Amino acid sequence: MISKKKALEMVDVIDGMFPDAECELRHDNPFELTIAVLLSAQCTDVLVNKVTKSLFEKYKTPEDYLNVSLEELQDDIRSIGLYRNKAKNIQKLCQSLLDNYDGIVPQTHKELESLAGVGRKTANVVMSVAFGEPSLAVDTHVERVSKRLGICRIKDNVRQVEDRLCSIIPRERWTKSHHQLIFFGRYHCVSRKPKCEVCPLLDDCREGQKRLRAGLVKVDGA
Repeated sequence: MISKKKALEMVDVIDGMFPDAECELRHDNPFELTIAVLLSAQCTDVLVNKVTKSLFEKYKTPEDYLNVSLEELQDDIRSIGLYRNKAKNIQKLCQSLLDNYDGIVPQTHKELESLAGVGRKTANVVMSVAFGEPSLAVDTHVERVSKRLGICRIKDNVRQVEDRLCSIIPRERWTKSHHQLIFFGRYHCVSRKPKCEVCPLLDDCREGQKRLRAGLVKVDGA
């Protein structure tokens, strides 16, 4: 695992690569964002945005989601993976909002994580994007690139990755760095064919050097 100093230097490089990175889930308020992040589990933001375009026109409030049958809601999100379970969680979440929070999305991690389908990652996204509270959510992209770069250990779990990143990156940068790490993993250090040959971090990247030695990466002069 690389030093915190080297890790922050890497984060700075990624900052320069994706200075305008931001949440790509379309939403107009904290409630829509919460639903969108719930739907995004094991699903691309592109597909979620396609579904929520019509979903958010049909459903404006927690009551709206509860005024239809579970089957109808399932049909509305059928193109999204795990749609049956997600539809159940959406209705449970909406009922909890009405029962416990006057229909308003709460603004603490503990309260958010009490809602059906909302784990630490979702809570972190809502806290940072909707409420401006510095948070660093670890999704599959953030976890993958953090381990590939050697910022974290391969065996680290998601919470350990989050804690490590938060210990390296200044708190005021957590939200921005979260989006930049996602963009780096989504558009550059992709899962199957990372762009190692044009990566400015290749010289220091644990995975990149491994791929280079194996002849999987072709760079000028190599």
